[in-house]
Amino acid sequence: MKRSKIRLDKLLSSLGYCSRKEVASLLRSGIITHTDNLYLKSDTKVAHDEIRFDNEPLDPPSKMVILMHKPVGFVCSHDNGEGRLIYDLLPERWRRRNPQISTVGRLDKETSGLLLLTDDGALLHHLTSPKHKVPKIYEATLDRPLKGDEGSIFASGTLMLNGEKTPCLPAKLEVIDPTHVKLEIIEGRYHQVRRMFAAVGNHVSALHRSSFGALTLGDLKEGEYRMLDIDGGDVFEFVSPPDEGEQFVSTECQRQLAIWNKPWE
Repeated sequence: MKRSKIRLDKLLSSLGYCSRKEVASLLRSGIITHTDNLYLKSDTKVAHDEIRFDNEPLDPPSKMVILMHKPVGFVCSHDNGEGRLIYDLLPERWRRRNPQISTVGRLDKETSGLLLLTDDGALLHHLTSPKHKVPKIYEATLDRPLKGDEGSIFASGTLMLNGEKTPCLPAKLEVIDPTHVKLEIIEGRYHQVRRMFAAVGNHVSALHRSSFGALTLGDLKEGEYRMLDIDGGDVFEFVSPPDEGEQFVSTECQRQLAIWNKPWE
């Protein structure tokens, strides 16, 4: 199968390594090299895997998926005016990629836990679309002890949130102790978990997302992240396949994401 090739300067600028104008000087300094030591110019057409930057393979060319352990205090936004951004935890070059890396849904500033990021717009839409019902588990600490009927209320599919026109879909509540619970939801409404407990007369004082589909944080510490690989490794069937005829990324992306066994630093 013939590999696609693009201009070297276009490739490196799209991955955030440098601007197109900077490629010539980086070539002269030996930072950019070819795996077969071929002579390169800015406009040389190359395959992604032929190029090394500072003797290292290039980042994935597109459809990048990142699993992050989001800390409390960081905002899921590209707006610098909103405070510390989760993108500040990523390598600087990733923040310059085109297409831009964005979060798959959001966790609010005071919520920690599993957060996915991608530059693949089709995948982002698939994972956030309500019709795909990707389960997400949250661990919550409550201000007041449970009354005892919250589980049945959440499971009923009749709970109305303030300002909403339709009830929440059924959710599963697991009680750890009277003020600590796990809640599995298949929607992603604004501040949904906090608002669900507010609707039954309680308040969430701490919130952490522990899983997204079959993906978990594993041993990632707060602020750490790893790449997800859609081509192989330990496979997680964590998203339902698209409906027939739906445009999506690839056959692999339609079925699965897999965690690469090498963490990215």
